[in-house]
This record gives sequence, C-alpha cells and structure tokens, in this order.
Amino acid sequence: MSTLAADHVATPINRSDPFALDILADPHAFHRQLRDAGPVVYLDSLGVYGMAGYEQVHAALTDWQSFQSAAGVGLSNFRFEKPWRPRSLLLEADPPHHDAPRRVLTKVLGPRALTRLREKWIEDADRLVDDVLATSNTVDAVPALAQAFPLRVFPDAVGLQQEGRENLLPYGNHTFNAFGPHNSLVEAGQARVAELSGWVNAQCARTMLTDDGFGAQIWAASDRGDITPEQAPLIVRSLLTAGVDTTVNGLAAVLYAFAAHPDQWQRVRADPTRARTAFDEAVRWESPVQTFFRTATSDVRIGETIIPDGEKILMFLGAANRDPRRWTDPYAFDLHRDPSGHVGFGMGIHQCVGQHVARLESEALLTALATRVSTIEFAGEPRRHLNNTLRSWESLPLRLGT
Repeated sequence: MSTLAADHVATPINRSDPFALDILADPHAFHRQLRDAGPVVYLDSLGVYGMAGYEQVHAALTDWQSFQSAAGVGLSNFRFEKPWRPRSLLLEADPPHHDAPRRVLTKVLGPRALTRLREKWIEDADRLVDDVLATSNTVDAVPALAQAFPLRVFPDAVGLQQEGRENLLPYGNHTFNAFGPHNSLVEAGQARVAELSGWVNAQCARTMLTDDGFGAQIWAASDRGDITPEQAPLIVRSLLTAGVDTTVNGLAAVLYAFAAHPDQWQRVRADPTRARTAFDEAVRWESPVQTFFRTATSDVRIGETIIPDGEKILMFLGAANRDPRRWTDPYAFDLHRDPSGHVGFGMGIHQCVGQHVARLESEALLTALATRVSTIEFAGEPRRHLNNTLRSWESLPLRLGT
C-alpha cells in the first residue's frame, strides 16, 4: 500500500479480494459495495485503486492519456515487470504505437468487410441449430451452441488450419486468468502455458494461414507498409487471444438471459431484428469481460482522491454496466432498453475492435434459433466457470421448445 494511499483518509478502503472465488461466482453484492463507497476505492488486498461507477469507469476508459494501457491491462505493472508473453499491440499499447495496428484491424474487421461473411455465417448457424435440434431438444448450450458456433466460423474467417483448434479456448482462458493475481485459477492453467502459447504463436505465421482470411489481410497490410512484418503476427495473435472466449461468453450470456426472461425471447421471435439489441443488452447485463486495469500516468485527482503516478486502477466494467445512476432497473434484462453506451466492449480508442464480428455471430445464431425454437427454458442448474476476468459458464442446460 502506497504511503499516499495510506495517508489519504478520504479514499474508502475495501479489504475484500475482487478475485476471491466466491466473489467471481457472484459479484453483484460486492459491486454494489464498491459503487456505494464512492467514485474511487482503495483495494487493500491487491494494493491498487478501483472504480465501479459508470461515470468514472467510462471517463477513465476514454482518457488514455491519464490512464494508460501500455503498462498492462492486468494486475502486472509493465513499468516494473516483464510480461509473460509479448504484449498486445492493441490492448497493451497507447498512441502512437497503438495507431497503425488499430487502423489495420479496424479495416479488416469492420462492418463493410464482414458483409462477405454474413450469408455464409447465417447458413452455418442454420445448419448448426438444425443439427442440434435433430439430436435432442434438451442441450447443454455452452458446448452445443455458445462454443460450437464461434469455433465453427471464426477460425475459418481468420484462416486457421483445422488441426489444433481445440487449443483456442484453453489458451484464451489462461490469458484472461493471467490478467488477475496468481491465484488457483492461474495455477490450474500453468502447466500448459508453454504448449498453448507455442501453438498459438505458430499459427500466426503467414505460411500457416489461408490466403483469404483475416490473417492474410493483416500480412498484406505489412506488405503495403501499413504495419511492419514484426507487427503482423502479433496482430493475428490478438485475434486468436481475444476473438473466441469473449464471444462464447457473450452468446452464453444471451441464451441464459432468454431462459431467465422468457418474455424477452418472445420479443425476438416476433421481431428477429431485435437479435442485435438482445446481444448488446446481454453484454451490458452479464458483462462477459468483467474487469480491466489501467495505470495512472501522473498524479490524477478523482473526487477527493489523488491516484499517484504509476499506480494501478482496476476498472469494474460489470459494476459500471449495472450502475443505477446510469441505467433504469439495471438488474433486469430488458429489450425495451437502449443498451448503447455500455462498457462491456470497453470504450474509447481501446474499445473492442472485434465487436462487429461478435455481433454478427450472435445475430446469425439467434436468428436461426428464433425461426425454429418457440421457447427457451432451463433444463437443469446452470454452472459457472470461474475466470479472473471473464464471466463464464461451465454448463447451461436448456430445453428448446419447437
């Protein structure tokens, strides 16, 4: 704990561990404590500051000059510690180093570029749902739908080879765990770190990718001089790191939401164009990415607190997305709501560059379900998969009425 933080009596101190397994399983009461405490809290268990209110989180995410990402978006402070893997050129870089990679990937993953994939992904979603329903109307929606569809379409879109794709989810799971402290969740994945990292890094080489996917387009940008040849594989790796688990958990979140709020599923069935709004509302409501860190670039005043230069700040995205000062009835999943403005995809220059991909995947899958499934009900007790950063599901038993 810094001397300044100890002396600054105006800053509330919270002694709970945000990464304790019981809080990860059910964070909402803890989030309310943080929001009610004030604009900034000092998290004594970690030795960092925290923000949980929408106003403060949104402002910090958009102020990259004061709250940098380049020192790491996890607990590790890259000013003093060496990352366990090469840092992300998107998540863990600020301008000017962030600019060229972001421009390239924004073009590769933008709405116009995704137009060519739309019809194919809709057909893939139709086939997947038909296959699932042909087997049984009772399914575990996590492996059968939420994991199956992204793993069916996204690696093809990137241009990955078929062999080894089963490594994507455990690699992403460990990466997001590693943004937190070295707890039991990190320890559980430690044995496979070298193997998984080696496989992912190998897939980013030009020679490993098909000539018609996102990866090939990134390498083509290096040929044009938009990025360097050294940057190209790191940008491809960013797709493989953050492009699967986040979408999987977003899809699981929206399916869970419909089982918990059956009236909202009927709204989508009556008007399938609401599928995109439903996904964004689920991202607000469940916040698949719960937290990210920033680092103060100078002594920054927020309310009565001065956060010293170099101190880490934990941004509680999930808490901000349920802040009653920003959202009416925030704990309800409600398709009458306009969820735009949520911070589930981040905000500002580091906002998720792949969000259009995730929305298209969700739209395709939910539309396929809406034309075939009349009701979505729980068929058993859902089980969480705990992760230091992600709000995930291990199992989501659903009964799909036809």
